[in-house]
Amino acid sequence: MMAAPAMVLVLPVLLVAAVWCVAVLDGVLADRAAGHRGGAGRSLVRPGQEVARLLAGQRRTTQAADGLLRWAGIAGLIVASVLAAGVVPLGWKAPADLSVGVVWFNAMEVVAWAAVWLVGWGPDSALSLVGGYRFVAQGLAYELPHMFAIITAALGAGSLRMSDIVDAQAGLWFAVWMPAAFAAYLLSAAAMAFWGPFDAPLGRDVAGGAAAELSGVDRLLFEGGRRLLLVAAAAVAVPLFLGGGHGPWLPAGAWVLVKTLAVLALLVWLRHRLPVVRMDRWTEISWIVLLPLTMVQALAVALVVLARGGGGP
Repeated sequence: MMAAPAMVLVLPVLLVAAVWCVAVLDGVLADRAAGHRGGAGRSLVRPGQEVARLLAGQRRTTQAADGLLRWAGIAGLIVASVLAAGVVPLGWKAPADLSVGVVWFNAMEVVAWAAVWLVGWGPDSALSLVGGYRFVAQGLAYELPHMFAIITAALGAGSLRMSDIVDAQAGLWFAVWMPAAFAAYLLSAAAMAFWGPFDAPLGRDVAGGAAAELSGVDRLLFEGGRRLLLVAAAAVAVPLFLGGGHGPWLPAGAWVLVKTLAVLALLVWLRHRLPVVRMDRWTEISWIVLLPLTMVQALAVALVVLARGGGGP
């Protein structure tokens, strides 16, 4: 098992590699949907070509833009995503094995809320501001079911520490006996990264929404931060519900990577299978369906924990 300082150095490399995998798979599915057959090699190099195009692109600004707020939002999105992933055990221990790891992850998610809103506010553009407010509204819709989902996992383990939650799943993954919480978490993970059916904050009806006025390096960093947030959310699903490093044959760290990539593949696939959900419809689903469902799931887990006199299945 790697020492904590080594994990801190390895974590950014793993995150960038995962973002690249997301971009490649997303491109493959987009090509298949459009009927293109460019081959695997083209899909592998396309993210690099897009990075080069944006790096060479000219930065566009509006007349009364607040560059400081815009940059604070872009940087905040990236930093919040990396710090959120810092509590994920890369094997049995996390780079930051905090006693309140679940709370820390949720706090970094709220920082991402503020970051996206700042990106929408900074350009002083009506369309980008609409996108920023859409993301805040989307967050208010999914946050309660999301919180109940992650707290249910912590309740089952009797701890807010990610490594303790992993240890509690040595015999049975929480996704097996907490299916409602796991499903709600996956939906909220996609909404958190305004991904797939939840990308209304970047909707075409508002010319790209929060990212409407971003170009060049600004656009590159924002899109990278968005995918980093998706990777962090997918990675946290592994210790919370999928047993962390538990599994046969492979080392614990390899199992974490395999499970994270599997969750990412599912989220990317759903992006190309589900239509964008209207904000009012998503709020209705979250508060009328997901919230009661996750509350009942938390109550059921609490009763099991009380009956067994401790955490874990």
